[in-house]
Amino acid sequence: MYKRILVAIDGSDTSNRALQEAISLAGNQQATLLIVNVMEGYSINSDAEFPTPEEVENAQETYLLGMLERARKSALDKGVAVESQLLKIESLGLRIADAIMQEAAKWSADLIVAGTHGRSGLSHLLVGSVAEGILRVSPVPILLIRSK
Repeated sequence: MYKRILVAIDGSDTSNRALQEAISLAGNQQATLLIVNVMEGYSINSDAEFPTPEEVENAQETYLLGMLERARKSALDKGVAVESQLLKIESLGLRIADAIMQEAAKWSADLIVAGTHGRSGLSHLLVGSVAEGILRVSPVPILLIRSK
């Protein structure tokens, strides 16, 4: 029986399906749900025609926090105990999967739920690079949700 379920979302249809599955599972298991989203840093050359890196980062953070809040509300509406966390990648070389796994370990998750994508080449056709990264290193069970 799972007590601490982490679900990673990115706003895609597949991650929304993963979120709904995680909410359902958490409700059935009377588990606590942690919803995470990962914010990657951007390097943009400052120019009068383009927003500054700080403006881009602030806009991205506002957007992602809104996404997390909507997801959190969806879980609360189903009576699920829920937390949410925006994970920020601030060091070069840290991958999204690594950030998710670090948070899963810190939070003591006993199940990770994520969506799969087929966007990044033949080797990732069925799983997706982030899901594959989690799958390779996770010490806890993983529930991967496929796109329709």
